Amino acid sequence: MMLDLKSTSSGILPGMTQIGKEDQQMPFSENSALQTVLNAVLLGGGATLFMDLVAVARHRLFGVKGLEYALVGRWLGHLPRGVLLHRPISRSAPIWAERAIGWGAHYAIGIMFAGLFLAIVPSTWLAAPALWPSLAFGLGTVTVPFFLLQPCLGAGVAASKTPHPWRARYQSAIAHLTFGLGLWGTGWAAVLAAG
Repeated sequence: MMLDLKSTSSGILPGMTQIGKEDQQMPFSENSALQTVLNAVLLGGGATLFMDLVAVARHRLFGVKGLEYALVGRWLGHLPRGVLLHRPISRSAPIWAERAIGWGAHYAIGIMFAGLFLAIVPSTWLAAPALWPSLAFGLGTVTVPFFLLQPCLGAGVAASKTPHPWRARYQSAIAHLTFGLGLWGTGWAAVLAAG
């Protein structure tokens, strides 16, 4: 015997209830602009923290040095003075609180990247984070240091003026892939925490 679901008013089996969108347990809600910002803060902060923890592990295990965020703070501190390009940034005058400014900018950029990521992926990603979009997005974010930050710090486009450009490019790509992995991991941590 076949049951014709069209004959019921709700399209569900008799005796069953439909779970409405408002009843679904999602770690992130899609209902408001504030929630969108909170989603970006959670994902971006978590992904950036994961990226930093991997960088610490890579430094301790393999001696790989990461970006010195004080130099990012120095670059940002010189922007209001009209200085965009440095030759190189290490020769530019230090600014007050450059380390704090650099680290703050690092996390703010991670949050902005997460907001962009959430604008690109389907809203269903929040309920079931998929790995490949996260990794692809993370790798795509490496274009920002390649074409903006590194040239402005005096390292050239895609670290072309460094002693070992391909090594620097590889390290940047690994760092940004870990950001993508962090998006995915933070997304799943939120799903599991929401139960």
